[in-house]
Amino acid sequence: MKRKLFIIFLLINITLLNFIGCTKVSDETPVSKQGFYFDTIITITLYGKDKDSILSDCFKIADKYDTEFSTTKTDGDIYRINHSNGLPVTVADDTIELLNKGIWYTKMSHGVFNITLGQLSNLWNFDDQTKTTIPTDTQIQEALSTIDIDAISIQGNEVTMKNPNTQIDLGGIAKGYIADKMKEYLLKKHITSGIINLGGNVLTIGKKMDNTSYSVGIQKPFAEDGTPIATLQIADSSVVTSGTYQRYYRINHELYHHLLDLSTGYPMNNDLSSVTIVNASSVDGDALSTICFLYGLNKGKAYIESLDHTEAIFVTTDNKVYYTSGLKDKITIVNGN
Repeated sequence: MKRKLFIIFLLINITLLNFIGCTKVSDETPVSKQGFYFDTIITITLYGKDKDSILSDCFKIADKYDTEFSTTKTDGDIYRINHSNGLPVTVADDTIELLNKGIWYTKMSHGVFNITLGQLSNLWNFDDQTKTTIPTDTQIQEALSTIDIDAISIQGNEVTMKNPNTQIDLGGIAKGYIADKMKEYLLKKHITSGIINLGGNVLTIGKKMDNTSYSVGIQKPFAEDGTPIATLQIADSSVVTSGTYQRYYRINHELYHHLLDLSTGYPMNNDLSSVTIVNASSVDGDALSTICFLYGLNKGKAYIESLDHTEAIFVTTDNKVYYTSGLKDKITIVNGN
């Protein structure tokens, strides 16, 4: 069994990397910092001198939300809600904002996407590298019975779970929200060029310093070396992918991945390997990439075509690439069928 860590590869001019660590720092020099948050490696790259303190502040933001939205850290808001036994819990403004965003997408998708899947997600536990069996159907049906978006009651900053067995999991939108908050902070600090990469959620600020677009690679599913299947030319945009190869395990040669069909409780099987959303908002891209994966190719593509300023790329299990009309002049297929 393996767990694959999904990475969107930024195909930025490699000479940028050669400048890092040079003694003399110009306004065009990238300064990067990495850390491990949200169960993934995150990288933030900014351009110009005197950016170290700003980078450090970004990682303070990551640290804050890594706790606040965690289902396992006991001092986090979501952990406290999930273990409140139906009693009201006072939480931060950010938690309320993200919960409301998750509730909206749950209702918009008619429950295809649902932030109250915590019991089911815990049951499958795609972080466990030692699993040799999958949950029983009885266990799955029991977990499904706890999924209920109407169990969440919000009054001001107080959250009450009307069904104490219902558990929240914000994993489908948290990284997108955090990326947006980091970008918001960086813009306040007058950063005009940079890249926020939260392990697959890529958010760019402006253009590169030479006023050209960023080149972002979309990973070929299950490619051991991260080979891109396509590249995108983007500026001041979010690129978010949901894929079967991000979190999964194999048992008896059968693939089980984290994108769950909430009508059955089992991993969705619809001939898709990944969906990538390109838009302005990372939190919206996060939710939409999952929703459109669960919708399937035809419904998902039609839905994105109906939205303004939002595009999508669909990769099927046989590595065929489909994309919405607005990407015609921005995408290059490099390793697809």
